[in-house]
Amino acid sequence: MKFLKSQLSNLIFLLVIAILVIPQTRKPIQVFLNKGLALISPSIENKEKLTKLSSYEWKLKDEQGQVFDFEDAKGKVVFINFWATWCPPCIAEMPSIQKLYNDYEDKVVFLFVTSDPYSEINKFLDKNKYTFKVYREMSKDSKLFEVPSIPRTFLIDKNGNIIIDESGAANWNSEKVRTTIDELLK
Repeated sequence: MKFLKSQLSNLIFLLVIAILVIPQTRKPIQVFLNKGLALISPSIENKEKLTKLSSYEWKLKDEQGQVFDFEDAKGKVVFINFWATWCPPCIAEMPSIQKLYNDYEDKVVFLFVTSDPYSEINKFLDKNKYTFKVYREMSKDSKLFEVPSIPRTFLIDKNGNIIIDESGAANWNSEKVRTTIDELLK
């Protein structure tokens, strides 16, 4: 049976659509595509237009019930990542975040925030060998960080200025991010 060129392209198109619609294949493909997007470094905010935190009233809780009061981050460099285990762009950028965390965990306050249940979080962390601590917000009333979509990541300087406010997957282990953090730590 000989296929015409148009029939073959229609068949390929239907196959691609089917792959994207079938749940078992959709997520890995989305993660793969987002890894390509995550090769791009996040943008540094314009120094003249930096947003400063209005307060430090925000509390998080870890799996053991330990409360992290954001007031404790005042005067420190802070990296905050809002994410979820089911989010393809979040999954795509996690390897670069883990590398950054490995090198700066004792110099920068890292806060990984999700609303996922810890049963899912722990499976995800174990499967991928991620070593960072994950928090959940104690109250959704805090308007400190408006996060309409994930992933959303903030890098905050010692004075409470938001240096990076990035939505979507990014390469957090880039030279640009590392240089920025090194400058903020001086």
